[in-house]
Amino acid sequence: MVDAGPSRRDLLKAVAATTVSGLFAPGLVGAQGTTPSRPSSPVNLILYFPDEMRADALGCYGNPLVRTPNFDRLAREGTRFENCHAQHPVCGASRCSLLTGWPASVHGHRSLYYFLRPDEPNLFRYLKQAGYDVLWFGKNDALASQTFPDSVTEWHDSPGSLLRPATRSVAAAGPTTMLLPGGADRRTLPDYLLLQQAIERLERREADRPFCLFLALGEPHPPYRAPEGFDSLYAAADIPQLVPPDLPGKPDFHGAIRRAYGLTTVSDRVLRQVRATYYGQVSYSDWLLGELMEALDRTGRTQDTALFVASDHGDYAGDYGLIEKWPSGLESCLTHVPLMARLPAGAPGMVGRDMVELFDLMPTLLELAGTRATHTHFARSLVPQLHGSPGDPRRAAFSEGGYNVYEPQAFEPTLGGPYAPKTDLQNQHPETVARCAAVKTTRHTFIARPGGVSELYDRAVDPRETHNLIDSRAHASLRETLQVRLMNWYINTTGVPPIDKDPRPTPPYYPPPRQPNDPGALARILDEGADRE
Repeated sequence: MVDAGPSRRDLLKAVAATTVSGLFAPGLVGAQGTTPSRPSSPVNLILYFPDEMRADALGCYGNPLVRTPNFDRLAREGTRFENCHAQHPVCGASRCSLLTGWPASVHGHRSLYYFLRPDEPNLFRYLKQAGYDVLWFGKNDALASQTFPDSVTEWHDSPGSLLRPATRSVAAAGPTTMLLPGGADRRTLPDYLLLQQAIERLERREADRPFCLFLALGEPHPPYRAPEGFDSLYAAADIPQLVPPDLPGKPDFHGAIRRAYGLTTVSDRVLRQVRATYYGQVSYSDWLLGELMEALDRTGRTQDTALFVASDHGDYAGDYGLIEKWPSGLESCLTHVPLMARLPAGAPGMVGRDMVELFDLMPTLLELAGTRATHTHFARSLVPQLHGSPGDPRRAAFSEGGYNVYEPQAFEPTLGGPYAPKTDLQNQHPETVARCAAVKTTRHTFIARPGGVSELYDRAVDPRETHNLIDSRAHASLRETLQVRLMNWYINTTGVPPIDKDPRPTPPYYPPPRQPNDPGALARILDEGADRE
């Protein structure tokens, strides 16, 4: 669908040129002596959005094994946010938060089947109203179908699916590891085909309107299988020790998943192969990013286009003896996601150390577009950090998960194939997906589970969150502090009222018309003149 609107020239006055100068604060480090300037016209926007990519799977986030030269290049040429966490560990809820700046609980977007409707705000509608062509390539899990026409200019779904038809309805014999044979041609897979459509749009160089290009790709989402050339990049024997299963002080769903999926019989070698294959998918996503960056260089779009990279959530990928994700799983391997950005003429090599949240992308992209959200939200623009200003060292990140037995409408429907154990477990044992919430600072993790095992970790000494301190007397004060902070956050973010108001006076009452007692009156009136024919 194509829509008309203001030209780029009409929008030039919408953004004032601003120069940011000064010293870099401790929360943001970068190249010395650089003073980036902001563009004087609306910048084009690209959001490269892999699915289910944990931050620690990238070289620029400290992984010594995985080959990610293009993610690493983007980090060198722009800004990398070290501590970005998603609002929810499931695709749909996380993406709804990203597009609104709302925690998942504000409007009940807490499952895979409640997306943003026409009466709710979203990033892309704001951009379209500001004169942008919004071009969507890939999976949805964000907007209700009736929301697309007024929010997106043109959209293209994935030519395939996350589970190919041959594997969608057939469950593997034995344990459910979602580990499948790979080896397909990288240029025949859905992500590559979507990317080529997007690159074709870049090559047209249609300059009358700024654009926002959303690449909602499928890798490295399970099933775990990598295309040819990436399926043998990493061997199970080369994978460092995973977080072991059956740790004390973990929520009950850890053991329930392992039993339901048959993972208790799976060897450490197989779990390491899951991780090795996942890393192959990450490297494939990196190769795709390289294709995009080459196209931007070749078309000259690097000079007028801001490129962002982020993901909706992470993946267990063998840690804790688990695979994929879980609706009430709030471990950092599920919430800690990459967030990087490169602006035209922006400063290279910037690293933001303070906590940020995935939904900060919403006001950030709007500010770069010269517009802003008009609804109440809780996200913060990262544009100041992108131009050298410090972050907020006091900030924490908040995540939510799960649903309770009294809200059956939120549960995922039972599915066949490899997802059968997952959806069966949720529906047969709803306590395994009970609601929970987390607060994370640069050092600590606190996860509140009213119906189960709460968790407290000191990531400075326990970065993989293996030793639960929730019952530690030495950490009682810390636990109380984080509990209060989480409670205050809920108090301050719950129940956002709509913008439009209703009149207070009682409306006029108009009594219904009284029907005549004569049942033949209607017929006599309507039949008047019939006897004259």
